[in-house]
Amino acid sequence: MGSAPTAPTEPPASTAPAAGTAAAAAAAQDGPAPAARPRAGVLDLRGGAGRGELRFPAGDLLIVSGLPGSGKSTLIRRAVAALDARDGIVWCVDSQDARERLERRAPDWLPYGAYRPFARLAHYAALRRALRSGASVVVHDCGQRGWVRRWVARDARRRGTAAHLLLLDVPPGTALAGQAARGRGVSPHAFGRHRRAMARLIAEVTARSVPEGVASAVVLDRAAADALRGISFT
Repeated sequence: MGSAPTAPTEPPASTAPAAGTAAAAAAAQDGPAPAARPRAGVLDLRGGAGRGELRFPAGDLLIVSGLPGSGKSTLIRRAVAALDARDGIVWCVDSQDARERLERRAPDWLPYGAYRPFARLAHYAALRRALRSGASVVVHDCGQRGWVRRWVARDARRRGTAAHLLLLDVPPGTALAGQAARGRGVSPHAFGRHRRAMARLIAEVTARSVPEGVASAVVLDRAAADALRGISFT
């Protein structure tokens, strides 16, 4: 079974398709952070020196969770390496991709709510294909649906690897600003549900308890996420 992630002392440059942010570049100039291993499967990087890279065993599964607008899609696109140590493609399954594909096909007058169920079905179908591929997988998850984590964890057990959790812990105001910046938001009622679900999940992990079936959890605040230059499967 895969081991918990490590933060290397000399991380290589990210092979992700997008460039890093200014904060990440500044962190790179300051030099690599010291190596760290999570206690009891938890690596909490909030409020301290960020890590240049997180490494997971090739073939493992990573769930990235956070509030809508917290920067999950941005982090995945910027930091995840395209290939793992086996030269296999790292599958990145982002619900935002499914939504954007349907938006391009839908008429302008049709609200997203009318085809949201189809976007979710497309996202879960993509996740199913990724899990069946046997590849290293990164999946975007809002954190509200525990059954998604359990599904990924079951698949990790089936293939003899491990599932890991990466949590973005940002203030609600920061997440709302992120929604405004991308020009899409969720209703106050839905955002409240997301806040409560993420608060429970972060509290559980902060208490050094990873969710059932998950081998390790990493918690990032905004600064730590900006400093992270790479997520790789080695």
